[in-house]
Amino acid sequence: MIINKIIIAIFVMVFLNGCVQSSVFLGPVITVASTGNIYQGGLSYGSGRIINNITGKSTSEYIIEILKPRDGDKELKKLVKKRIKNTRKKLNLTN
Repeated sequence: MIINKIIIAIFVMVFLNGCVQSSVFLGPVITVASTGNIYQGGLSYGSGRIINNITGKSTSEYIIEILKPRDGDKELKKLVKKRIKNTRKKLNLTN
């Protein structure tokens, strides 16, 4: 039983190895199939390629990098909290 799984896995890896490159089209194809809008699928594929060429990363890798917190974010957060406190104080004085 285990030998059959190993043989099937090796078969799939050897013969379907070239399919990875064409899987890039899978997202835009699903978009075209679900919405029927070819332009939207083309825009999706094109924007992904542009981001990949400019940054050298896939779209998801680039978004994850953008969303990571940075050291400067802590200072900005303190500044915003201070401004909110000051604004609340001013608003309470006028009421």
